[in-house]
Amino acid sequence: MKDKVPDMEEIQRQMSELGKRMQFNISPETDAGGVDDSDSVNEEEFDLTFDMKPKDVKAYLDKYVIKQEEAKKILSIAVCDHYNHIAECARQKKEQSDSNDPEEEYAKQNVMMIGPTGVGKTYLIKTIAKLIGVPFVKADATKFSETGYVGGNVDDMVRDLVNEADGNIELAQYGIIYIDEIDKIAVASNVAGRDVSGRGVQSGLLKLMEETEVELTTPYDPVSQMRAFMEFQKKGKVEKEIINTKHILFFVSGAFNQLEDVIKKRLQKNEIGFGAVIESKKSGVDYMKDCGASDLVEYGFEPEFIGRMPVRVVCYELSAEDLYNILQNSEGTIIKQYERAFKAYGIDVIFSDESLRIISEKAYEEKTGARALATICEKAMREFKFELPSSDVKGFIVTAEMVENPVGELKTLLANPNQNKRFIVHEIIKKYEKEFMHKHKIKLKFSEEAIELISEKAAAGETDAWLVCDRILKDYEYGLKLIERNTGKSEFTITKAAIEDPSGTLDEWFKKYYTNQPEHA
Repeated sequence: MKDKVPDMEEIQRQMSELGKRMQFNISPETDAGGVDDSDSVNEEEFDLTFDMKPKDVKAYLDKYVIKQEEAKKILSIAVCDHYNHIAECARQKKEQSDSNDPEEEYAKQNVMMIGPTGVGKTYLIKTIAKLIGVPFVKADATKFSETGYVGGNVDDMVRDLVNEADGNIELAQYGIIYIDEIDKIAVASNVAGRDVSGRGVQSGLLKLMEETEVELTTPYDPVSQMRAFMEFQKKGKVEKEIINTKHILFFVSGAFNQLEDVIKKRLQKNEIGFGAVIESKKSGVDYMKDCGASDLVEYGFEPEFIGRMPVRVVCYELSAEDLYNILQNSEGTIIKQYERAFKAYGIDVIFSDESLRIISEKAYEEKTGARALATICEKAMREFKFELPSSDVKGFIVTAEMVENPVGELKTLLANPNQNKRFIVHEIIKKYEKEFMHKHKIKLKFSEEAIELISEKAAAGETDAWLVCDRILKDYEYGLKLIERNTGKSEFTITKAAIEDPSGTLDEWFKKYYTNQPEHA
């Protein structure tokens, strides 16, 4: 909740900018202010276009979220169904079509996500909201209680959605609400009496997920009361502001620690008899894929609540290799955060492949999924962040030894920074080889003499080794492709001679391979 009443001109400016960059945007006909004299936005001034396909959404998620392939596919379908439906409703309303009302035959694709901590459940939904361009609110189910009792009110999430949209109610109506720890409000069948944080909260959420109108002004919110006071001073009356939850998409998630036992029990009961195979004795069985509504009801949810969650997604625990892929390949890798943090002090940092492996293995031992990556990185880099900004070190490479023994390796780095410079060049060259292979499907291998010469050229030109390689080998992509096409050779060693005379060396390779001489580069 904001500490002060936001300036109305600033809100209008932010809404206008928001509309320009979002797919759910304000049409060109909208007044530049974005808000009329009555402080409300005309619904028909919005262009609710949505033209993404499930594969487009999944391809975007693949850039950020490692593994969870089935979950990404299911979520992509559900999101496209939901926002295509919204776009169709808007189209019919704009055209005043006499066709059948799409609302009558549509069940909202609210999603229940099941999986252990740190596997990417929250990150998946946040990334989807970012892609679509709608406001996103996250809350923990444990903070809510039934209306009238001490604790949060589920309606507050809807009001928070409006705040995330900078007061733009129309945009907030198409937002995403994500509720974590939903398994904590499941109610055991043996609980008697009033349960203010279980069934009561389920009932409150049920109303939100179906369709209800939430009043934005509340007596316990000083910000909304201040806005109401300002409106009364301006107009002499206060108009009730409400938001309809009909098109808000809800995601709930939890670890559901004992749910697998419930599923096992049901499957075993179903297979009693002669010749039956008792699944509980099998090893490596994925019981979660057989999760049904009856299992969730047995777990402690109301049937009506489960009925409003037609899409169920299971996310699985991440292996050490998965964590390594997150560090290495995810667009949202925490490594970028550390690179930016050191860059703020004018220090370049490179994480070696070996260091990423060690970080991943240590994070896996924490058993908290991808969240452990931040814990391990912070522990390894803490002393470097403190000492290096006040030193003469302008760049370093994070080695496996630094992760294992950060204090000792920091002392070595400060005592001999030139040694680390050589490590940096070697790591840059390794990354260059990998990138060249990825882009051109040709394998390069730099000799030690070539690496040493590149290091000298980089130091002399006060640039980095990558730019030196690009400048020297700018014609090699085309030339090596021709050699590969005519000879099938796809591996080349970059020698010191190639660095000293790149054009001459490439010419020699052409003559050598085109005359079928047995020598190799």
